Amino acid sequence: MRSSIWNGAQAAVRLAKGAVLREAMFDVADPAVWIALDDAVRHSVRSSADGTWLPARQTPTDAQLALALCHRDGRIRERALGEVAGRPELLPLVVIRCADWAGPVRDRARTRWAEAVTVENAVALAPLALRIGVRYRGDFAVGLIDEVLRSADREALLPLLTHADRTVRRFAHRLAVEEGFLSPAELARSAARDEDTVVQGLCAEAALAALAEGDAGDADDDVLEPLLAARNPRARSAGVTALRRAGRGERAVGFLADRAAVVRACARYVVRQSGGEPVEWYRRRCAEAGDAALSAGTVSGLAECGDRSDAEVLWELTSHRDPVVRARAVGGLRTLDVLDVRRLRALLDDPAPGVVREATLALVPSARMLDDGWLLERLAVERARETRVSAFRLLNAYGGLVRLRAAVALVGDPDDRLRHWARQSVLRWRPTVEVPPASAEVGELLEQAGLFDKYALHRLRWEAGLKG
Repeated sequence: MRSSIWNGAQAAVRLAKGAVLREAMFDVADPAVWIALDDAVRHSVRSSADGTWLPARQTPTDAQLALALCHRDGRIRERALGEVAGRPELLPLVVIRCADWAGPVRDRARTRWAEAVTVENAVALAPLALRIGVRYRGDFAVGLIDEVLRSADREALLPLLTHADRTVRRFAHRLAVEEGFLSPAELARSAARDEDTVVQGLCAEAALAALAEGDAGDADDDVLEPLLAARNPRARSAGVTALRRAGRGERAVGFLADRAAVVRACARYVVRQSGGEPVEWYRRRCAEAGDAALSAGTVSGLAECGDRSDAEVLWELTSHRDPVVRARAVGGLRTLDVLDVRRLRALLDDPAPGVVREATLALVPSARMLDDGWLLERLAVERARETRVSAFRLLNAYGGLVRLRAAVALVGDPDDRLRHWARQSVLRWRPTVEVPPASAEVGELLEQAGLFDKYALHRLRWEAGLKG
């Protein structure tokens, strides 16, 4: 039946618009399609007197009613709503009309929706209702669905808990938590597997709250283990924090080197509460710069809770065989605000792009301490891309005439992103106090760039103290 509505609707919209709508748009399972149909009909019909919308002397077809429910004339929409009883295929358009701008249309649609709503169609139309719910006066349909599902069995909610749309999953999980439809173990599994951070946090907090209140019975492991093994950091951090309350603080040591900073921070808290000292653990692990098994999380952890006395250990790790460990060591030096321009400059030639990026970030505030000629040499096309990007970033931070030289050198570069960045740098360049006034080189570089019209070039030359 729904396909016949859709076929008739497509044909009528083609006639109304004088153009063929793309077949790929019409996936009736997708809420966006109903919204698109409503929008297409409303913007395509100019006359309210077209008898194809609602015939006066015969029962309208489902396709005619579908289009009449979308008509730009509110009187036709209101009249169509009087004909929808017993036609469940048209309920998606009734839901849309529940947020109609016209009061009489909106009131009639809400009456029809209240009469027709069941658990089955509440589940089926929840995604559409949630899309409409963000509109002004769009909360009625969602509110009614919420009310119906709260009084239903938990099995009715299961399709929404795994829906592809994260807004639907958030709605369903929030309702499930408030009504107690899911056990603590089920909440923990949802927190561990769902990709949405809102669902992760909601389910993890609910699972742990039940654990703290003793609602999980003797199944502590059924709650903690899924959280601790979760791929997402939000769930893992919740599980690690709960270890202290569960009397298993010693397990938090295993998470001190976690790949996620939030998990490491929670692990350090639990270890300290259990009488341990995380910084000493990190120092012991990082003491051997040649340890091939050293993890990047351990290096980051030392920087996060250590002090400047740990800088030399991190310098040693900048020569570690693992490029990720080297990059984390450089990042750790930046975290500890330890700057040695000579040693950091050498890392700009590291073969690992991650190390080069971290060294560049550390050097940007001190770019003027570097030799600009040495950096300009690294803009050459034959250099590695990461080296060229690093050099230009530092030259850009250098400012003044050095920045203009570097940017002009790359305005015709074969690398699209570098070329665009260089051109934007030239267009935004302005002479500063360190630029020699009336410098002939400035005029030559601006001319060479070829990015300014006559007026803009004249203005820049004047700002730089150049006459004529």
